[in-house]
Amino acid sequence: MPSTAWYNSMSRMRATVARQRPPFKPYPRKPRKRHAVERDHLLFWYLQSALWGRYSGSTETKLSRDLDIIRSGEGLEGLIGELRLSRGSLRIRPDDFGGSSLGARFYPMLYLMTRTGQAVDWGSGIPLKKQLLGKNSTLEVHHIFPKKRLRDAGYVKKQVNAIANFCFLTKGTNLAISASDPAVYLAEIEERFPGALASQWVPTDPKLWHVDRYLDFLAERRVLLAAAANALMEDLLHGTPLDLGGATPAVAAASGADVPGGLGSEDEERELRELNAWVAAQGLHEGELEHELVDAQTGLALAVLDLAWPDGLQQGLGEPVAVLLDEPAEVLARASAAGYRCFVDVAEFRRYVEGAVGGEGDVAAE
Repeated sequence: MPSTAWYNSMSRMRATVARQRPPFKPYPRKPRKRHAVERDHLLFWYLQSALWGRYSGSTETKLSRDLDIIRSGEGLEGLIGELRLSRGSLRIRPDDFGGSSLGARFYPMLYLMTRTGQAVDWGSGIPLKKQLLGKNSTLEVHHIFPKKRLRDAGYVKKQVNAIANFCFLTKGTNLAISASDPAVYLAEIEERFPGALASQWVPTDPKLWHVDRYLDFLAERRVLLAAAANALMEDLLHGTPLDLGGATPAVAAASGADVPGGLGSEDEERELRELNAWVAAQGLHEGELEHELVDAQTGLALAVLDLAWPDGLQQGLGEPVAVLLDEPAEVLARASAAGYRCFVDVAEFRRYVEGAVGGEGDVAAE
């Protein structure tokens, strides 16, 4: 699965913990059932923290608060309670699956649901749990409505790459389907493997499988995805409701639909990974793929930057830099407002790096 904002956010949390080195005492041995409940509560807290970017902004402040909760003996219940205070409702809404690109916060959630639920491959009918797939354990992102058909019909990039248009399949199945008409191939899959579409939260109403009903398809699938995600979260809480006392969100949710930017395709991701490796080969710091730009005060996501060096190409020196390929003007504007030097062309960025390595650029502060 591609690198995401989850990894970047939680990596900053881990780095801060490592610096503080709190004097934690080891947990005493507990009955196996209680251990399982605590394990699930820990996973719930991790998922919620990652989904909402708890450590994306003001990392030190939020982490200090969480460490204080742990030291006070409140444990996981205290950490989850803190999430409730900051967000109000912990329930996932259909609009939260409204993002696009591989860098959206809810893209990893879709992958997690696929790997841990009852999702099956559409070409073989085999469950997509890693331990059951053997040599086919690596999954690929599949556009349910093929990109070419959507572009030919006039849909824009953000609509084409909507998370609700993604599912995960084995490589062979993905290649076999290719650019097939969804109105045809979805019907064939359902006939061959009854329940396979529902296992991947795909609406089973054939009327929604036509390109001219694509937006209706996305809306219905977001409802199905949110219901499945909430069911997973409720299972992890072992009976504790997601909403306590009819709570409503205490802060505006940074749903995927509101966060522009991010990788638009696997080809784009491959190009940027190669570029990142080339930068590292020049003796410079590797950038962050799909870096989440956040508001330092609110912690809300502003944009997803394709490839970024928030601390400069030489870590801690010079200006932050970002490479943004085929992104809307608002992404460039938000990155520029945050102090980033932005490049929309790979060749131009390479020249900038070569000049910096040769001493002609301004990577390091003067």
